[in-house]
Amino acid sequence: MNEEKKRSAAAMTDWATRCLMKQGAAKNVAHAMAEHLVAGDLLGFRTHGLLRLRYNLQALAAGTTRAEGTPQIVQRRGAIELWDAELLSGLYVLPKAVARAMAMAHDYGTGTIVIRRTQHVAALAVYLEQATRAGMLIQMMCSTPAQEVVAPFGGKSACFSPNPFAIGVPTRSQPVLLDMSLSMTAAGKVRTAIAEDRDLPYPALITQDGDYSCDPKTFIAEPPSVLASLGGEKLGYKGTGLNLFSEFWTLALSDYGRADAAAGDSDANTVWLQVVDPTALLAQGAFELQAEQLVAAVKAATPIDPERPVRVPGEGALATRQRQSEEGISYSAATWRQLQWCADYCNEPLP
Repeated sequence: MNEEKKRSAAAMTDWATRCLMKQGAAKNVAHAMAEHLVAGDLLGFRTHGLLRLRYNLQALAAGTTRAEGTPQIVQRRGAIELWDAELLSGLYVLPKAVARAMAMAHDYGTGTIVIRRTQHVAALAVYLEQATRAGMLIQMMCSTPAQEVVAPFGGKSACFSPNPFAIGVPTRSQPVLLDMSLSMTAAGKVRTAIAEDRDLPYPALITQDGDYSCDPKTFIAEPPSVLASLGGEKLGYKGTGLNLFSEFWTLALSDYGRADAAAGDSDANTVWLQVVDPTALLAQGAFELQAEQLVAAVKAATPIDPERPVRVPGEGALATRQRQSEEGISYSAATWRQLQWCADYCNEPLP
């Protein structure tokens, strides 16, 4: 099977929900997990969409993802809270955390939530519009205390997780949506390159010999290569600083770091998120006007290649979602094989 498959978002969400429920997830948990995985596919975040359904099914079956429940509030003061998700899925917990931060921002101008031990969160981008639709700014960072796959600049052994960082900004038109890793690439993209038998587009891996490499197979060699910090061979000190920033704000601030992570934590994450309501400082609509002017300045820049105009973060993802909402989500042959495995595992035929 080499042809890509196209299916509607609704059909894939319903199918994935049924699969997750068959592995024990409560209906509301299963639907939230399926909805946000499919949302990643819609935006074009292929490595963080239904490609990760297999992991989530196996984690539910093994008990490393809790099938139902409510995050616990560990500490609270004014406009900041610390939550312990106790291994509930991030796909279920994060929308609740964003909603709570928005409520705090409405009352105080800002709201911050730190969440520890929340299982697979997928693409941070899928949670941003929850805030931007309400005219609020949002920023998020995520780290994984049980995972060490990213080397600091100058090193060839790992001490960080890939650490995604995301912001969402409302404007007068479509929002700005940024979702990026603080490593040169995400581990999921390396695994996808292995599955598709192709090299990475740039040297994002550091081998045990200390060489920078585009070969994804070195990631599963013995001993394995590690991911380079953002900036790579020449500017990786910047990425190392950003990775430290991320882990201070997540692992250290949650008081649940690498020394505390248990063997069963698996892909459990710590997330820091903050929402700001601009109307706490400005008249209604003033921020959106300023943001729109900043976006216009970026897009007005003279492109190096006239055939490729300058874009702002999120523009391509939103266009991809619009197209796939109309035509169906495109799944590669490699991804479809993974989905077929899930269908067989759950005895739930694909749409």
